[in-house]
Amino acid sequence: MAQKKNTAEKIRELTESEINRLGYDVWDVEFLKIGNERHLEITIDCEKGVDLSDCEKVHRAVEKIIDDADPIEESYYLDISSPGLERNIRTPEHFEKCTGMQVELKFFTQVSGKKSIIGTLTDYDKTEDSVTVTDKSGEKFTVPGKLISKATTYFEM
Repeated sequence: MAQKKNTAEKIRELTESEINRLGYDVWDVEFLKIGNERHLEITIDCEKGVDLSDCEKVHRAVEKIIDDADPIEESYYLDISSPGLERNIRTPEHFEKCTGMQVELKFFTQVSGKKSIIGTLTDYDKTEDSVTVTDKSGEKFTVPGKLISKATTYFEM
């Protein structure tokens, strides 16, 4: 039996080729409830970075596609943004793209006596759904994905 797609997956399917045609990558799509409001958040990325005019260009392009397809019955706000310097890492593709980068992993419960680890993402094992991070001291931590409550890229200021 075919698995039913959630709203975010449908929106990604509808808009990704147009966003790519405009020169951007889709980093993430989320359909969220914030307070009493619904927000469709499409996060875009580009090698040169993303600024407000890029977000406006993508907004104009995808708004019509989404309106024409009408996949969302309730009212919502369409938000287009960049992932920022400290971007959320949620999907296997995100972990693969962030290999070699500084990351912060926060845990549901302590791992090796820690509630979080900051270090270089040295490996992501898709089969095992595990992440390996090497901290500043050179110690390696391999953490099952199910223990990670939040993962972000990390930049020291």
